[in-house]
Amino acid sequence: MTATIIDGKAIAARKRAEVAIRVQALEARGITPGLAVVIVGDDPASEVYVRGKEKACDEVGIYSTKHTLPETTTQAELLALVGELNCRSDIHGVLVQLPLPGHIDEDAVIEAIDPAKDVDGFHPLSVGKMLVGQQTFLPCTPHGVMVLLEETGVDLTGKEVVVVGRSNIVGKPVSMLLLSKNATVTICHSRTADLDFHTGRADVLVVGVGQPEMIKGSAIKPGAIVIDVGINRVDGRLVGDVEFDTAVERAGAITPVPGGVGPMTIAMLMDNAVTAAERATAHE
Repeated sequence: MTATIIDGKAIAARKRAEVAIRVQALEARGITPGLAVVIVGDDPASEVYVRGKEKACDEVGIYSTKHTLPETTTQAELLALVGELNCRSDIHGVLVQLPLPGHIDEDAVIEAIDPAKDVDGFHPLSVGKMLVGQQTFLPCTPHGVMVLLEETGVDLTGKEVVVVGRSNIVGKPVSMLLLSKNATVTICHSRTADLDFHTGRADVLVVGVGQPEMIKGSAIKPGAIVIDVGINRVDGRLVGDVEFDTAVERAGAITPVPGGVGPMTIAMLMDNAVTAAERATAHE
């Protein structure tokens, strides 16, 4: 048995096309959604992500502005810029690219973003609202994971879902979103005893630990749906946190790396940015 490949690239393209239609509806009312991206320092991975975001904005019709600050930027200077962007009526979404240089408190910066413009879904208010099931901005990668699962047609009700990874950006929020769909969720991590036991009973396996090819095919339940959030560079090639070559022979459906979750993250950011503009201008 060879797994069905879940084509994140194609699904993301479809989502972006849906977003573009919503942008046109706003444009018809004289409103252009605006997204501001702030990047501090010259982290190469961050540069790649930001370029991808700019390209997607151009494609769907979102006005985007990039603020590139030097590594030496102080926390006060960054907070001042965030404050300015919060006040701009032409900017509906504010995103500060992580990671930030070590001398800047990431939590303080995230908390400084206006929750109404928190298109990353990282603000404590956004996270809290997600936890209790209120309307909010969902973090982009977990939201993308949920859309990919939806596309497989799986009914998550009562399913055994194992999430490997407990980060605030992926593991914890995706676990909450899965729970909201009535899945039975087990959260595992690098210190979980007998990890293979847990992954081996999962109907759905979501992996985001940042360890190249950590989950082998032999540790996957035959026919399981596998969502690989990891992206690691090994010997000049990109690999996930799941050993794809062995997993594809055992899983029922699996996301590739690259071309799986990655494109969905940016598509969901576009979705959040337009939602922010729609909410901000609902009474105009």
